[in-house]
Amino acid sequence: MKNNHHHKRRGRRRCVIVSVLMLIILTGCWSSHEIEEQSLGVGLALDKAKESEIERKLDEQENMSDNKKMITSTYQIITSQVARSTNTQADPTQKSYMNVSETGNSIHEMVRNVSLENDTPIMSYHMKVIVISQKLASKYSLEKLLDQDLRDNDFRPSCLVLISNGRASNTLKSNVPGETPAFRLAGIVDNSYRTTKILAPVTLVKIESKLRTNASFLLQNVQAEKGKVKFGGAAIVDGKTKKVIGILDEQDLEGITWMTGKGKGGTVESVHKKGEELVVYEVISMKSKIKPHIKGGEISFDVKVSSKGRLSERWSKSDTASTKNVLKKVEILTEKEIEKKIKNSVEKMQGKYKVDIAGFGEQLRIHYPKTWDKVKDNWDEIFSGSSVRYKVDVEVEGYGTSTETKKG
Repeated sequence: MKNNHHHKRRGRRRCVIVSVLMLIILTGCWSSHEIEEQSLGVGLALDKAKESEIERKLDEQENMSDNKKMITSTYQIITSQVARSTNTQADPTQKSYMNVSETGNSIHEMVRNVSLENDTPIMSYHMKVIVISQKLASKYSLEKLLDQDLRDNDFRPSCLVLISNGRASNTLKSNVPGETPAFRLAGIVDNSYRTTKILAPVTLVKIESKLRTNASFLLQNVQAEKGKVKFGGAAIVDGKTKKVIGILDEQDLEGITWMTGKGKGGTVESVHKKGEELVVYEVISMKSKIKPHIKGGEISFDVKVSSKGRLSERWSKSDTASTKNVLKKVEILTEKEIEKKIKNSVEKMQGKYKVDIAGFGEQLRIHYPKTWDKVKDNWDEIFSGSSVRYKVDVEVEGYGTSTETKKG
């Protein structure tokens, strides 16, 4: 009996210990705050230093005017007070966010300073986008600029990284009542599947893996003007320096998209020379295969692109040819147009910028790993002298919304 009583007491003791442990786990962080007591950081812009008048006066008072600062950080913040006070019907000019800027050399220090200026602690876990100006990214490596963000557990891995023409802080402004610019930027990038002119989103976690290699890569480019933003083209990040070395325009990016086969939609416009009739091919699917070859120590590549789509706009009101002949003409015209885009992009990569940003090196690594080990340290230079051949095969499955095309 004593033995049973002893076992019962030990059982009760274990239950108490387990219950206490469960309570500790469920309480989460000891220093956690209620969501109402926090400011949510949803956007971050990084620019070349531009001190505000208040910062300049404070520096002069503290005899810090000689300390050259490099970066101006602009944080887009949503607070419970801002959210509660936002009433666009009563006041159309009321904004649903506030932007706070700080100038300095350390992003970590600037985050602390911004937090000191607010009544509530700033949570960065809700950060949607980080926008870096082209001027800043061409002067300092992304490795240094994003070092704090990559190491800071508060920044979510899915946070998007963009490069801006002009000041990055302008992309975090909006004239539309109730609109939060950081959310707007994230939403536009999600539309990349609709066009070949917008790069697929690049997140912090993807950039971290890219920066560990010497491979060059692309980041989405954005431009802001008068409270509006436009996406198009891409910034080239050099694999060795980790700096932005140039901007591809929309046409250049289209060629890259076709070579990589990563587009999920879009259109291709071409002109029928005889009647100057515009032909619009709507992309349903695209595929690409890059095949490397090694002969006599020379490296070359074959790029084979295939696509299925439909004729989204009519061929010609006066066209009396059979449907089959019309679609064949569209296929030939579209193939030539895509080949022109690819050729233009290859010339930009090999001639102007001398970088591989379409994955040629990755295919060489997969198919010829021993050769890759010999050339990987100077791959961008070697790629620039390699021969690239390309062939495009387009299949038009039928008509889209057009009903006026005559069918034989």
